[in-house]
Amino acid sequence: MGARHKQARDPRAHWLLLALTLPVLFGALLFQGWTQNEVDGARTKPACTQPVPASASGAGPVLSIDGGRVHSASMRPGTVALTYDGGPYPKATPKLLALLKKHHAHATFFLNGAKAAQHPKLVERIRADGHDIGSNTYTGADMGSSSKVRSKLELGLTQSAFAGSGGFHTTLLRMPMTTTVATMCGGEWPAAQAASADGYTLVAADHSGQRVRDGLVRQLSQTSLGYRETAKLLANPQARNFATITEGAQTNQQATAEVAAPVRWLGQGLIWFQTLGRSFVSAISWVLLAAAGLGVLRLLVLVLFARAHVRRLERFRPGSPWLREIRDPVTVLVPAYNEEAGIGATLRSLLASTHQPMQIIVIDDGSSDRTVQIASEYAARDARVQVLCQPNSGKAAALNHGLKYTRCPYVVMIDSDTVFEADAIQRLVQPLAHPAVGAVSGNTKVGNRKRLLGRWQHLEYVFGFNLDRRMFEVLECMTTVPGAIGAFRLDALMGVGGLSEDTLAEDTDLTMALWRAGWRVVYEETAIAWTEVPTSLRQLWRQRYRWCYGTLQAMWKHRGAVLEVGPAGRFGRRGLSYLFLFQVVLPLLAPMIDVFMFYSAVFAGDTTTSVVAWVGFLALQMVVAAYALKLDGERRRTLWSLPFQLFVYRQLMYLVVIQSVVAFVGGSRLKWQRMHRSGTAAAAAQHIVRTAEEPDLPVAR
Repeated sequence: MGARHKQARDPRAHWLLLALTLPVLFGALLFQGWTQNEVDGARTKPACTQPVPASASGAGPVLSIDGGRVHSASMRPGTVALTYDGGPYPKATPKLLALLKKHHAHATFFLNGAKAAQHPKLVERIRADGHDIGSNTYTGADMGSSSKVRSKLELGLTQSAFAGSGGFHTTLLRMPMTTTVATMCGGEWPAAQAASADGYTLVAADHSGQRVRDGLVRQLSQTSLGYRETAKLLANPQARNFATITEGAQTNQQATAEVAAPVRWLGQGLIWFQTLGRSFVSAISWVLLAAAGLGVLRLLVLVLFARAHVRRLERFRPGSPWLREIRDPVTVLVPAYNEEAGIGATLRSLLASTHQPMQIIVIDDGSSDRTVQIASEYAARDARVQVLCQPNSGKAAALNHGLKYTRCPYVVMIDSDTVFEADAIQRLVQPLAHPAVGAVSGNTKVGNRKRLLGRWQHLEYVFGFNLDRRMFEVLECMTTVPGAIGAFRLDALMGVGGLSEDTLAEDTDLTMALWRAGWRVVYEETAIAWTEVPTSLRQLWRQRYRWCYGTLQAMWKHRGAVLEVGPAGRFGRRGLSYLFLFQVVLPLLAPMIDVFMFYSAVFAGDTTTSVVAWVGFLALQMVVAAYALKLDGERRRTLWSLPFQLFVYRQLMYLVVIQSVVAFVGGSRLKWQRMHRSGTAAAAAQHIVRTAEEPDLPVAR
């Protein structure tokens, strides 16, 4: 390959950025799902299969378990221990704290670790008011049905949350969904034994009907009902003292203990990680709704404008009574670099064109194969063909070189792997009869579509590219005249200085420059050319990476069009905005949206809704794709491959956009990625281009 094709390396640093960033985001998302939804622990307590052991049947509400021995304690006579499970809650907890402070009463708050991490200021306030804090586990899941791993995490994460929010650990534990000791039955009892072995003092409650004068541990909520019950107890004359668990039971044990700075830092890291996950879920929820709405809106708008394109006045089409038919000579520029596999079929299809006279210029860009030899043999046999050679300088330079030898007022630029229908050139140039039209995009079809990857690209060309072009023409904001088949006025090309070498998408760059110069660009769907698309994922990646990167370069180069007036302003505000939204922003967000859909199905327990939404959107895409195939005169049986495209092909395109954007923002240089040609487009289009009619012409060997 020439020097130009070796001058830059593929950017790699962005993969390191993705490798560092995405696992953090997805880890936060998974953590948020695990902590906020039922995964490995029930939200409701199952029925007990067996009662608590006899040694615990008469135990007091404060107990520890040493193997089979149970040690317990009760409240002093006349002492009420007010205990609250769950929370803290940003609205209810401050009201409750104010009520307790008013009556100079202390209580014990058994907090959820996840809530404590969410509201660390409330945790600090509870401690500052003199109340004890105990653990109610991290999520409040039933410990009796949780796995050992989850049980350890429920307790350990809660301690980390307390360390991060208040700088302490606790020794008190109330097992979720338990009240009295008798409710620690079934699977709860082994969980209680394990927690006690880890140093926790278990706290249950007394029967609600027990008399206050005997001492009472009362379990309450932090809701308005719990607030009223608290007020009633505080006004009870039989209650002489309101104390915390450690004060009322006289256990000679502190409920909390300060932790070292490293432990507190780890706890603060947990709080930050949970905050990240919560923020990520909240943000992606809104993004998902917006993306879904935009996706549906785009499909509907594409259909609407496609119908308008079909029915619109034929002001720029052949046969219009006020437009003359163009019979002027046309110059066809064929840039080529190592195209021996396809150059012969391309030239044969051009020579068979119904539009004559024609000047065909092949510009060899420093090929190292038989491209020049094959093209020169055609030139020797047909005076319409001319071969130019230049050192390897790139496609834009090759086309500019060819423009110097152009003798016709209209120029058609094509790729050297493209095969044309006989009337393609004639149809392509007819819209140029209107004096305002500076360029025309043809209809590129996939020739090698027999395999699955080819079918996916065929659907993309018809469903994506061509529907977009119909809409762009109606809105007067065509963004790209494809390099495979496009027609131009020579004076329009010369007016913008020919093709620029500033970007890797010279066709997009040129189209945008024409708009900014005041020319119109239209789409001629009846001018059909057949092209060869990549046959491997690696080749497809390289091609689309160059396309996407070059498009980003062109968008940035012509960003000023957004503020301009006339045709340039319409193109900028419509075309550039559409490209930015649907070809940059949404593809960047698409992987996160897919992950969040999976998250919603797994963690939110709303699998049916997620599946229905996905199937509904797929059905809408199928309908629109069927309409696009009908407009292009294609068979609709290829639609069966569309659902599978979503799982592989579309994900690959998303990653291409991510790589391109990160590389572009990071200022990485990208080399021209040339696709390996096999000449299969010509073979696939034999029913259109009869190559057998000229057996004496040279072919690639």
